[in-house]
Amino acid sequence: MELFETIKAHHDAMRLPLYAVTVTAAARVDTPVLLMLHWHGFRRETPVHVPGVPMPPRPVPGSALQIDAHWDSMATVDQAMLDAAWRFGAWDVERVTHRPWRRLGAPAAEALACRRAFGDYPDAEDGIETLVADLPDRPALMEMAARRGYVRWMFRPRKAGVWSQLGDEDSTVDEGGGRPPPCPVRPRPWMEARDQRFVYRLGRVDRLILPDTH
Repeated sequence: MELFETIKAHHDAMRLPLYAVTVTAAARVDTPVLLMLHWHGFRRETPVHVPGVPMPPRPVPGSALQIDAHWDSMATVDQAMLDAAWRFGAWDVERVTHRPWRRLGAPAAEALACRRAFGDYPDAEDGIETLVADLPDRPALMEMAARRGYVRWMFRPRKAGVWSQLGDEDSTVDEGGGRPPPCPVRPRPWMEARDQRFVYRLGRVDRLILPDTH
């Protein structure tokens, strides 16, 4: 599974900084996964100029697409996200496993979180476009996630991302904010049917940072 080139191609086309990259998969191998790119930027809703009528800018909607690549374990998706995050200079990659929400006594918030993870925002403000999506199998994947659970990965890119503007120190990145492949961090075991959060640390600071005493 290759994610870096797909993300890079969309960034080159949009020419906007990325805020975050997420991938969501139902807890069943060899099913489509959903890649979502969350942009940091604003644009006017219409190019029409009306004298005396201000047109407020709106946030640029995210981009979502379905990845139909073969994968036979969660480690395959783990590795693809680690490789992409490493090359984009992310400080870490978060992997969160969610158990099935279609069960007796499950809170409604779990169902809403699942819908959002698959790019469906029922609570979005009317008239606000939150996502430009090409996700033909999303309904089936959401149904599968409701019964089997799902996994969501996220990283915040330094290279090609808004995070490059913060200037946080990281001894592993180059001048452009990225890192050359391969990623030295390997996937960790995944536990099915339980809520679990794991964070892969990619960045580090080699020098000693002393507290400010002034």
